[in-house]
Amino acid sequence: MNDKRPTTVIYERPVYNRRVNLDDTIVAVATPPGRGGVGVVRLSGPDAVRIATPMLRLKHDLEPGRALFGELVEASAEAARLGPAGQQGANVPTSSAPQRIDEVVVTFFLKPHSYTTDDVVEISAHGSPVVLQHIVALCVAGGARLAEPGEFTMRAFLNGRIDLTQAEAVRDLIDSQTLYQAKVAAQQLEGALSRRLQPIKQKLVELIALLEAGIDFAEDDVSVLPGAVILDHISSVRGPLEQLSASFAYGKIVHEGLTLAIVGRPNVGKSSLFNRLVERERAIVTATPGTTRDLVSETVAIGGIPVKLVDTAGIRTAIDEAESIGIQKSMEALADADLVLIVLDASQEESAEDAELLRHAEGRPAIVVENKTDLAARGQGSGARYKRILTSAVTGEGIDALRSEILRHIGGESGNSVEAGFLTNIRHQGLIADSITALDAAKNAVLGKIPHEMLLLDLYSALRPLDAITGATTTDDVLNLIFSTFCIGK
Repeated sequence: MNDKRPTTVIYERPVYNRRVNLDDTIVAVATPPGRGGVGVVRLSGPDAVRIATPMLRLKHDLEPGRALFGELVEASAEAARLGPAGQQGANVPTSSAPQRIDEVVVTFFLKPHSYTTDDVVEISAHGSPVVLQHIVALCVAGGARLAEPGEFTMRAFLNGRIDLTQAEAVRDLIDSQTLYQAKVAAQQLEGALSRRLQPIKQKLVELIALLEAGIDFAEDDVSVLPGAVILDHISSVRGPLEQLSASFAYGKIVHEGLTLAIVGRPNVGKSSLFNRLVERERAIVTATPGTTRDLVSETVAIGGIPVKLVDTAGIRTAIDEAESIGIQKSMEALADADLVLIVLDASQEESAEDAELLRHAEGRPAIVVENKTDLAARGQGSGARYKRILTSAVTGEGIDALRSEILRHIGGESGNSVEAGFLTNIRHQGLIADSITALDAAKNAVLGKIPHEMLLLDLYSALRPLDAITGATTTDDVLNLIFSTFCIGK
């Protein structure tokens, strides 16, 4: 056996030290802060049933997978006084019949058939913050611990119910602003990215195994892979990773949305187009040029993608200080936007200001809109480098075509052309890039006829980032960062 070869554990369960005890019982309000019709308190851990029972008056015992209607009552004086460790508990009424606080629906999930794979009791009460916090206080008095942000999902991950990409998808699903974002997050929650990564990782592990065998059993006539074969294996791993990396351009837009600035000369109909896209009278529209002096923004969903529309002041030679400031902001919005809508007046010849605006937009993703086609249209101008859309903000003509063109720039009709399991997370994108870099180093090692022991170091360096995406070898610091961004109760 060659003792100099790299020794790395490919798959190991991560150790997570942020919590004091992962085997205790935790509790939190699982619904958003504020008042509502219903609020849910989630209790998870080995003592969930024992802690919940004294505060509930039910006609039947808790049964797994069954919702029971009952009453929330003050825990009995004896149970509250003794508590789980025989210590003095909270003050409660001492009457023989505990006082009712609220009507509740209680659902019990028996381990491992729950979100966390522990015993879980969920108490659905009326959504009064006072009542919900009182339930939490009773649970804490009974021996539960307040859950930290993301602790329920973290337990689901550590107990093997979901991998890290699915855990992050839970947060994305909660934060979704559009139905399409929710559908993408649901795909990730079902393991779409993990399924796409798994065959790539498998090919890489197989290459590592072949090289390890060639080193370990060279004296037993196990053949060493030729360089050309190793390069083919590396290429078969790198190609799919490149495709996955390329999907981030679209995935980032799906996840974060994009900013679209509407720019043009005064009185070309920018604000009217803005209102049409927003589908309400959001910006003030008058016949007087220069009405808009400041940026007006609104976020809308186009093809399921959140698009922040920014209406800007008309760009011309300013006539006063306020307009000058507004024009400066317009130019800044043009520079910062992911996509620019350059609005021209279709009833007039292109002016020098129009030409200057088109020049400023050179090299940026842009759509030229010739508005006011309800008036005498002059036909398309000279800016052939941009596709031109004819619209009328007054009649609504061309607005659907404009939305389609915006969606085309984003990346396709609701992402139908994009393979499932694309990258939406910048952490994943960075790890994929690290893996590709390591594969390039491995390729150079093969071409340089570097010994296989050293080549394996690069291949392991390519494998570790892929494991870090799904959580197989994720460090405590990464887990801290991910789960600390969750809301409490999830």
